[in-house]
Amino acid sequence: MESLGTDNTIWYVVGVLFLIYFIILVRNKRGNKKRRSRQFMEGKRRHKKDH
Repeated sequence: MESLGTDNTIWYVVGVLFLIYFIILVRNKRGNKKRRSRQFMEGKRRHKKDH
């Protein structure tokens, strides 16, 4: 019975991590349409100024 309990906790952890990963993917897909080019350009400019 103890092994079943540990297996359940492992599956809960995997499920939570998968949900977090899925939420991040959805947010990135929505954000890329509006901010994609701006973020890449700003990132390159910042790196050039820092170096």
